[in-house]
Amino acid sequence: MSIFSLFKKTKTAGKDSTINSEELLDIEISESNSIKTELSYHPSWNVPKEQQYVFQFLLNELEPLKPNQLSLSGLEIDKEDDSWLVKAFFRTSLAKPIELGSVELLLLDTSNNVIASQQFDFSELGEIPGNSARPWVFKFDKPTIGSEELPAEGWQLAFNLKSFEPHKLELHESWEKSLPKEQKEALEQLVSSLPSLKEDEVNITGVQLKEQPDDGLAVTVFIRNGSNKSLSFQQLPLVLSDANNDIVAQGSFKLDNFEVQSNTTKPWTFIFPKELVNKEAKNLTKWTVKINQ
Repeated sequence: MSIFSLFKKTKTAGKDSTINSEELLDIEISESNSIKTELSYHPSWNVPKEQQYVFQFLLNELEPLKPNQLSLSGLEIDKEDDSWLVKAFFRTSLAKPIELGSVELLLLDTSNNVIASQQFDFSELGEIPGNSARPWVFKFDKPTIGSEELPAEGWQLAFNLKSFEPHKLELHESWEKSLPKEQKEALEQLVSSLPSLKEDEVNITGVQLKEQPDDGLAVTVFIRNGSNKSLSFQQLPLVLSDANNDIVAQGSFKLDNFEVQSNTTKPWTFIFPKELVNKEAKNLTKWTVKINQ
């Protein structure tokens, strides 16, 4: 099936979703009047003349942008097997070309409820010229869709601005109050030095291990949340292994509504009492801590 067979209607079913560029890009803005964007096609697209007329008609129906804005203009949605094909214009009123990376898009119904969300690699759209509109098809896979029915009209395709925010340190209230500024800055530097998380990845990273006077072990970890949703823990089963991959300690820790916000890393210290420690396996020159599956 040709990509252009997806763009046949000359009426838009979705609404515009527009943001100012300074909300997500470090770009010097300028002032001018409203801007009517020009069509721009991906270099690999060989667009038939008839289809160019359809695109131009759809674009002419859209409201001009204000200076320095990015916009997603929803056209229509089709179903392909269990996936949804969301057709839209990505418009920019920036004077200079831009190329975005990984961005999470939200599909909203007429009541602004999220009915689908998925990460997209905008570099696939290529470099977008200034003051232009590029047609594209965003394919939402079944696991990312939270509705059985396709929305008819009045839906929106929108940027999730949180997906542009850098991964950051989050401290529990007790740590925020007790830690000196220098230790907070050291933790921030450590978090920024860690490898980037994959999409929706959640993991535990060991930070510090201290043997206690009563032969227990205090283990400080980073709980890293790479998803777009906050996570709440009531209980966390952990297993600590030594350099020989032998289990040093394992236990399940109760937590009081311990929440880790989206796209953040939160440190916490867990203390294994001596009765949970395997005294025979204690080559702690290296160690790892994991969630016990």
